[in-house]
Amino acid sequence: MSYPAIPRHKALHVAIVGAGPAGKEVIRQIIAIRRPFALVAPWNSRRMILTSGLESSPQCFNPSRWEDALAASSTPADLTLIQNALAQLVKDGKRAVLVDNTASEEIASTYPQFLNAGVHVVTPNKKAFSGEGDYYLRLIGSGGDDATVGGGVLERGRFLNEATVGAGLPIVSTLRDLVETGDKIRKIEGVFSGTMSYIFNNFSTGESGGMSFSGVVAQAKQNGYTEPNPMDDLNGADVARKLTILSRMMNPSMLALLPHGYKSVETQSLIPPELESVNDGDTFMQRLPAFDTNIAKLREEAAVEGCVLRYVGIIDVENRTVKARLEKYPKTHAFATSLGGSDNIIMFHTERYSPRPLIVQGAGAGAAVTAMGVMSDLLKLF
Repeated sequence: MSYPAIPRHKALHVAIVGAGPAGKEVIRQIIAIRRPFALVAPWNSRRMILTSGLESSPQCFNPSRWEDALAASSTPADLTLIQNALAQLVKDGKRAVLVDNTASEEIASTYPQFLNAGVHVVTPNKKAFSGEGDYYLRLIGSGGDDATVGGGVLERGRFLNEATVGAGLPIVSTLRDLVETGDKIRKIEGVFSGTMSYIFNNFSTGESGGMSFSGVVAQAKQNGYTEPNPMDDLNGADVARKLTILSRMMNPSMLALLPHGYKSVETQSLIPPELESVNDGDTFMQRLPAFDTNIAKLREEAAVEGCVLRYVGIIDVENRTVKARLEKYPKTHAFATSLGGSDNIIMFHTERYSPRPLIVQGAGAGAAVTAMGVMSDLLKLF
């Protein structure tokens, strides 16, 4: 596919923070795509490469060999140095963007400094967008805190976070388009967690009996669908964060509804109370089978009613409730018939999309699709 020519002076100078699977895939896609990207700062938790902003001469490297160059770099990781270098690029009339591929709360807390310096921020990191309400207001710039440079007002950077919900699925952008074109959101509901999707697609099929809950969780862990400690998936916090992100995009009243971010979401944890104090995943998995009976009973009750169990997130705008919990759905419902593997599925019930909702479905996790969500945001900056 050919793209319109973009002048070199509109090149995006990109700092990549986080060189895990998603970060590596973002860099691979940046190198592969024919757009004027300039990779100025690959960064991991230990070291970095910085092509500008160093007191000594800038480091030069072949972008296609960035991993070797990063491994050989003697420059310690320093986020402040990256921030200063990107801010200087903006002062010099260039365009700069921070891509944060980490899940670090510490890094997320620095976004306002980057944005106020005119640096764009693109990230799949949910922490900044689902935390305390006061910080979120700083993040979106509601205080009008544009920076001044040389006596003039510097245009604030943009933040783009498509990959925070559904990885590469167009969920954030779909909601933004609905809201900005004047549609009224009545309810959003969906299976937001790939881990929970996999677990309940296999655990609850609408039929009596089946594999134990602990057995399905162990299978999900073995197949790489859970965090190293499955408690981090089963506590529902990941779904609560995604619900917070979407809720805050709608209107001020929904923003006020969650003053403490994801902690304000009504969240059902699937961790047995007796195991909440367990500190490591291995011990948790060893003890989980002792608690299979209760959730197996819920599965049997659902099957008798012709239903399946699904762990869902629900934003009910009309009733002003946001919750993440286990719910029953008929075997004929899309949450029962359409899901496979670790798919996400999100329904938008709106004034325009009624009575049949707008549905977005597909893989909601994985390095390739997460990187695609990041790349889609980067391309919006051209």
